[in-house]
Amino acid sequence: MQRVAVIDYGMGNLHSVASALEHVGAGEVHVTCEAAEIRAADRVVFPGVGAIRDCMAEIRRLQCDELLRSALTEQRKPVLAICVGMQALLSRSEENGGVDCLDIIPGQVKHFGQPLHDTDGQRLKVPHMGWNEVRQTRAHPLWQGIPDNSRFYFVHSYYVHADDRALQAGALNYGVEADAALARDNLFAVQFHPEKSHTAGLQLLRNFLEWNPAC
Repeated sequence: MQRVAVIDYGMGNLHSVASALEHVGAGEVHVTCEAAEIRAADRVVFPGVGAIRDCMAEIRRLQCDELLRSALTEQRKPVLAICVGMQALLSRSEENGGVDCLDIIPGQVKHFGQPLHDTDGQRLKVPHMGWNEVRQTRAHPLWQGIPDNSRFYFVHSYYVHADDRALQAGALNYGVEADAALARDNLFAVQFHPEKSHTAGLQLLRNFLEWNPAC
């Protein structure tokens, strides 16, 4: 039975993530910021929605940053970061005039900018909200059973660019090419919302529950 901790630092509707995990077979899902529950979990999900300054303040106040680092480096658990959870892993974000993030993955979170256009010259709105294709840029167990260029659901005004391009596992194009997924060791991070992405998103969550990074 897989026990999953969804780290709760007060940002976003985390129960939709929990419900999706339960739907695809998680035995126990705990939405929590309690250290004991996070340490006892087999897998950790690090989601987030909202302004990065507020998110980082709560992450640090509740010491979720320390718990996340412990899960990644000491306990070596599978960790899935989602949306602002992904952005928080980077070094710094341009949002709110510039905010230092966790620097777990060196890189920047950048604003899409204005004006923004697609390849046909059509004006694109920011935030990027809705369905977009994700191009799988390297093989990974979390892509198992998901066709390349499947569509996932996005809501964001800022995009991720990791310094180490070898970490990119998926790319999106919305006026600029950006990192839709990053992977390193026991960490997988996505800009999209798998819990809102129907078949492909549920398959990714199912793959996360089965993922053994040690193999």
